[in-house]
Amino acid sequence: MSPFDTRLAELTRRAFLGRSAGGIGGLALASLLARTQSAWAEVVAKPTAKAMICLFQHGGPSQMDLYDPKPALQKFHGKKYPAGELETHFDKQVGNVLGSPYSFRSCGESGMVLSELLPHTARIADDITLIRSMSTESVDHESALRLIHSGKFLSGLPTLGAWTIYALGTENENLPGYVVLSDPGGLPVDGEKNWTSGWLPAVYQGTVFRSGKSPVLNLQTPDSISPQARKNQLRFLDELNHTHLKRHPENSELAARIANFETAARMQVAVPDVLDLSQETEATHKMYGLDNPTTQEYGTRCLIARRLIERGVRFVQLFMAGQPWDTHSKNAESLKGLTARTDQPSAALVQDLKQRGLLDETIVLWTGEFGRLPVSQGADGRDHNRRAFSLWLAGGGFKAGYVHGATDDFSYESVEKVVNVHDLHATLLHTLGLEHESLTYPHEGREASLTDAEVTHAKIVNELLT
Repeated sequence: MSPFDTRLAELTRRAFLGRSAGGIGGLALASLLARTQSAWAEVVAKPTAKAMICLFQHGGPSQMDLYDPKPALQKFHGKKYPAGELETHFDKQVGNVLGSPYSFRSCGESGMVLSELLPHTARIADDITLIRSMSTESVDHESALRLIHSGKFLSGLPTLGAWTIYALGTENENLPGYVVLSDPGGLPVDGEKNWTSGWLPAVYQGTVFRSGKSPVLNLQTPDSISPQARKNQLRFLDELNHTHLKRHPENSELAARIANFETAARMQVAVPDVLDLSQETEATHKMYGLDNPTTQEYGTRCLIARRLIERGVRFVQLFMAGQPWDTHSKNAESLKGLTARTDQPSAALVQDLKQRGLLDETIVLWTGEFGRLPVSQGADGRDHNRRAFSLWLAGGGFKAGYVHGATDDFSYESVEKVVNVHDLHATLLHTLGLEHESLTYPHEGREASLTDAEVTHAKIVNELLT
């Protein structure tokens, strides 16, 4: 057989593989997911959720201005903090006690007390679990972000979303299992590390959907390239990738890249459908605030998150550019603008999931990386606080209309029913049907996990669950 005939035979075999089984990359991905499923056969508990949406608020939202009212702050406003020493980040700028200028009121049948800044969250008070007693281990943004996302201080470790997809896979082969809806204003602090797969196979990292005409970079064929030329390019690239993978079968990055190419081809049809909000009713647009310039952008992403979940995407995260909740100055003014932007869309997401019968099997998590201090930084700001912050969850087996835990009189430290980030991770995995101590992956000679329970003593907080 001539070299040409040999090459032709190789191409024919590869074409057969591509047509019959989605290509070697598809086989590689299927193999990864099959190994995952068999690995979890012994550790999967009965799940109460199958998907999750994380509305992440970079910078550290001020709990005492939003979720944790403290009369003592008003009583001692402008006076020296009376309750001892404070752990501060910017110690040279420490001021006196800073009361909240915003009023609080009882909401819903549950009587959950929330700030006037959250009128829309007030309407879903009977649908959410509010944790007022969160704590974390770092007062620095980057390390606190790594803790809330990956359970560790170190950079570049697998995030909660990556662990979830590694364990559960995806329900829709035409879309990624883990989607990140990025802010058109730019990346958040710590960038792509917020959704990395770390040392898990690269196929489990978050796929970024951006705003605008090209939500996924390099997905659409440029107008200057004809369909046949594009087909030839992709066929040639496929051949090169397969040849290289055959020589290096242990290369998970390459296997993931091939799988992603094949997913991208299917996404060319699936993604435009997900992003076509004209399919939604006018009432839905209005509910998310798409008719208001203040809420339109964040509302659009929240609505897309719902559309992704109902199409089988397992894990969706929304991020904000920079760290807008980092209110070192003009705390009250900044919070007013931020809640005006995010409150209605966040609440609409919960309402929409509920009315479509999706909330019972979908977790919505609203959180930042830490909280703020009860004293002023400068004239009107608040410094970082790792000892106390608030977050809320909805759906997926979490108690509705429930307030968990408490802080001290000044919302400086969580003192009752304290929940740390490791407990949160353990509980979230549990609702997804996963045993956090058994969800492991071999790394550097040990079985690594998200919670690393032997060190962190992470526990499932059953009081949060129905």
